[in-house]
Amino acid sequence: MANDAHETTSRPPVADKRPARDIHHGIERVDDYAWLRVDNWQEVMRNPSALSADVRAYLDAENAYTKAAMEDTEALQKTLFAEMKGRIKEDDSSVPAPDGPFAYFTDFVVGGQHPRLIREPRGGGAAQVLLDGDALARGKPYFSLGAIDWSPDHRKLAYAYDDKGSEFYAFRVRDLETGEDTADFVPDSEGGAVWTPDASAFYYIRVDEHRRPLQVMRHKLGTPASEDELVYREKDSGFFTRVGESLDKRFVFISAGDHETAEVHFLDLAAPDQGLRDVAPREVNHDYSVDHHEGRFIILTNEGGAEDYKIVETPVDAPARANWRELVPHKPGRLILDVTCFRNWIVRLEREDGLPRIVIRNASDGSEHAIAFDEEAYSLGFGGGYEYDTDTLRFVYSSMTTPRQVFDYDMRTRERTLRKTQEVPSGHNAADYVTRRVHAPAWDGETVPVSLLYRKDTPLDGTAPCLLYGYGSYGMSIPAGFSTTRLSLVDRGFVYAIAHIRGGKDKGYRWYKDGKLAKKTNTFKDFIAAGRYLAAERFTGEGRIVAHGGSAGGMLMGAVANMAPELFAGVVADVPFVDVLSTMLDDTLPLTPPEWPEWGNPIASVEDYRTIAAYSPYDNVRAQNYPPLLITGGLTDPRVTYWEPAKWAAKLRATKTDGNLLLLKINMDAGHGGASGRFEQLKEDALAYAFAVKVTDGAGH
Repeated sequence: MANDAHETTSRPPVADKRPARDIHHGIERVDDYAWLRVDNWQEVMRNPSALSADVRAYLDAENAYTKAAMEDTEALQKTLFAEMKGRIKEDDSSVPAPDGPFAYFTDFVVGGQHPRLIREPRGGGAAQVLLDGDALARGKPYFSLGAIDWSPDHRKLAYAYDDKGSEFYAFRVRDLETGEDTADFVPDSEGGAVWTPDASAFYYIRVDEHRRPLQVMRHKLGTPASEDELVYREKDSGFFTRVGESLDKRFVFISAGDHETAEVHFLDLAAPDQGLRDVAPREVNHDYSVDHHEGRFIILTNEGGAEDYKIVETPVDAPARANWRELVPHKPGRLILDVTCFRNWIVRLEREDGLPRIVIRNASDGSEHAIAFDEEAYSLGFGGGYEYDTDTLRFVYSSMTTPRQVFDYDMRTRERTLRKTQEVPSGHNAADYVTRRVHAPAWDGETVPVSLLYRKDTPLDGTAPCLLYGYGSYGMSIPAGFSTTRLSLVDRGFVYAIAHIRGGKDKGYRWYKDGKLAKKTNTFKDFIAAGRYLAAERFTGEGRIVAHGGSAGGMLMGAVANMAPELFAGVVADVPFVDVLSTMLDDTLPLTPPEWPEWGNPIASVEDYRTIAAYSPYDNVRAQNYPPLLITGGLTDPRVTYWEPAKWAAKLRATKTDGNLLLLKINMDAGHGGASGRFEQLKEDALAYAFAVKVTDGAGH
């Protein structure tokens, strides 16, 4: 047993040490807590009750200890939850999006946790509820709706759901004329469905026993999933497969790739007998994506040294790279993020100097104009749509002070129509808040953009507590968008900061390259530099900062806790990827082979082994003082397995030299995304924010 039966929840659990040894490249490593990784972990993903008794006892003890240690914040948690819930419009709905004879939208009912899908005739008439998420979730401890795709004739609906948190989605098909589900059941899937033009079948991704999306299947309605046709099989377990379609519905695109290399195959639905064809064969470090426009493919590519990407075109009937012609040239520092094609327009989303903009290109004459905004920091993205032959582009804008706004933009007249502004029922006055973008000097002469949000009346004299959020991996950028939850901290005097550190693409592709593989420690150093700068500029003070990150951002949390513990009043690490070396050495885990381009392959390379071993948070826990830590995880998480946070907490507790709080909370009914349902997730946010208040000002606020 991990804990004696007489131990109480007022005493921190102590995990058994059961040394396990492994040797790679002649280097021996001893792991005292390897036993927390159960051998039947794949079974546990699908059936949590299969977890071994000793591991369950340890996790239950940690959860009980966390509950007891945070008991003095329960009133605050309830207050925070009520505030956060009060800022959510309970009966909110999305802006209807037109598609043929209907417009489709989602809404929530008062008290509802999950969305409904609804459509209404474009010419007017009664709305029809197609799918009710709350009804589907009834009686399930966890439920998440995945992709929802209606057929071209608008008579059927394929919807995916996960009721374990393990991200093994199952498809059901609903007959929209009767409102009943058919007998079709397609398990072990991922992503959306792409329908055939006659609505007799759909294409989808099947995941294998390791939850790797390596197969594209075709499911014919009315037949068992066991008889589904294999359309494409990816042989490289380091590549993941995706399936999608062009906006004009003519092509199915099957893309395979990792974080650096891509290969796209296409199926012409107007001539399916031609079979699956390549756009361009895979070539290491060549990344590209494809859309279709009037007989030509529009390709976003980094070919020929275009580090921040360029756009080319090529004929559909001769798509080889020899026929690619440049449409939008590469410009260093201007990162092209996405491109989408309408009949008369080619639209791209790009980022320069850390800020996004949308550029509209007239397909007939090549003239361009941009949609941009004036705030120092903001978030901008496509709003999605279903129609190809339209002059209307939907986009979404917000900033850290401006609630989310949905605009319809006439690409011909350049007129913006505000369709919806996010409502904050409890009230929100943007004039009470300040949003800023500052630049923190890094150790090597670079500057790190930091987005800030604080109340106008917050004293900037070094006394304000600060929550500093970071991620910094996979080229993902954290947008400076609006969040109702963080207002609960800001209204309590916190400065909320987002550090746009290396490993993301905030300053172009080079910003990503400088925070991966052998340069990974730049990510951690940038975050520490951002914290020290905010303290030096008196936005906060050293020892007043609560660091927050999740998943790969949880690795960041573990690394900075090891490197600069004195800087932080506390650390919140959600589903943290902290046992990096062990995970990258375990090629049976779902994400390990595709992750080698990001972190390195320590199985094949002693250099990669040494690089990862030097920063892996779990491997670098040492006898020193650590700030208070709140660590969370999910039992059925296939991305960051539960044993990573559990092992890290166990090792920290046995090694650190301080008496500060160390809390581990494992959700026994959820996976990587935490609790399901919009309000249950707020309870997890309330716990994290109550912890931040507790470790900076005490629990009474």
